[in-house]
Amino acid sequence: MTRRMRAIALESALPVLLVVVWWAASADSESIYFPPLREIVATFADVWLFDRVASDLIPSLIRFTAGFVVAVAGGVGLGLLIGLSPLLRRATDPLVDFLRTLPKPAIIPPAILFLGAGASMKVFIIAFGAIWPVLLNTVDGVRGVDPGTLDMARVYGLRRGERIRRVVLPAATPQIFAGGRLALAIALILMVVSEMVASTNGLGYFVLLSQQTFAIPEMWSGILLLGLIGYLFNGIFVLAERRALRWHRGWRAAALGQPVEAGAATTRPRALVAPGG
Repeated sequence: MTRRMRAIALESALPVLLVVVWWAASADSESIYFPPLREIVATFADVWLFDRVASDLIPSLIRFTAGFVVAVAGGVGLGLLIGLSPLLRRATDPLVDFLRTLPKPAIIPPAILFLGAGASMKVFIIAFGAIWPVLLNTVDGVRGVDPGTLDMARVYGLRRGERIRRVVLPAATPQIFAGGRLALAIALILMVVSEMVASTNGLGYFVLLSQQTFAIPEMWSGILLLGLIGYLFNGIFVLAERRALRWHRGWRAAALGQPVEAGAATTRPRALVAPGG
């Protein structure tokens, strides 16, 4: 068994065990609130393969994706501006601290007033809540760039735009990805919350409606689907992160004298190396 297969088996052991325990423990359940897992699975197949895919699943995925993309793009762009300018960073610190600590569901009522109850309001709520981990991690990543590397880039005649593209962004990328992974979970949570208020479709709406109408197996099937979506998107994000930061893992392992993973680079990318270096 290869190292990768052993890792997959280890990661799968606990979830499989929990499902087996849940299935066995709920097999004889007569509670309306905690139906047997086999009933939830059967309802899941009836509802989501593929009865409510077009009406609830796809709209939710579109809002989630749009909000997350806006949050990442806005967080990286604003983070670069704030991180590169000490004056701007000092000027925006109070506002950033105020907005990032504001409970995001509290923004829903004014968002409905200004944007209505449509998809634009939900995308705004998702983006507003998910932008802060990306922005703050981008600022920290930009501020943490080695001054010696920037000085070398200036000596070699790289213009400001080239320094940002070839030095600052690659150096800040590990922290940007860390912020993006946090933003992914926040975006999923806010997708559900925004769809539970003034909505007529979506996964959040479906789960709330099922609870209110005592369609308990349907409610649990929606919750199960949300968990699967979160797991799937996190897995995709981790794969993209590993591919994008392969150089970082290899360089860090080499710097620490640790064994380097197969396929990992042991040198920094050329974006971090001055011309001719």
